[in-house]
Amino acid sequence: MEIRRTTPADKEEVLALYEAARRFMAENGNPNQWVNGYPGADQLEADMAAGGSYVCVREGKIVGTFYFAVGDEPNYHRITGGNWLNDRPYGVVHRITSAPGTHGVASFCLAWCFAQCGNIRIDTHRNNIPMQKTLEKNGYRVCGTIYLENGDERIAFQKDQ
Repeated sequence: MEIRRTTPADKEEVLALYEAARRFMAENGNPNQWVNGYPGADQLEADMAAGGSYVCVREGKIVGTFYFAVGDEPNYHRITGGNWLNDRPYGVVHRITSAPGTHGVASFCLAWCFAQCGNIRIDTHRNNIPMQKTLEKNGYRVCGTIYLENGDERIAFQKDQ
């Protein structure tokens, strides 16, 4: 597998991955994380414009996608029920998903992000058990609870060197 930046030609494939992820979450006890078409074309275009949208490619086919950037995440300024592991500069991962029927894609993407910046923060919905298990399997530790701009809470994870 390889990671590369998302291009405009990838848009429909990435949007299809988001749609498949929304279905998977809704069918597996997490119907409230990605709702109302989020993430959609506008979010993808913003991620691409920011230079943070990536795809994971295996044998010429896009099998995963995510957002990654090194820098401050405003939603991470307030954490309750715990603390971040450190205050050093960090990378953040958002909107990570893989194609139905694939295995190891999320772990590959997380390892790639960690190789770019050995201090990663990520969050997920309380009901997103598959993502929580993936994060824990990859050495991420629960740090507490963060709150999105709209007030929704998310479990905060971090991994450092």
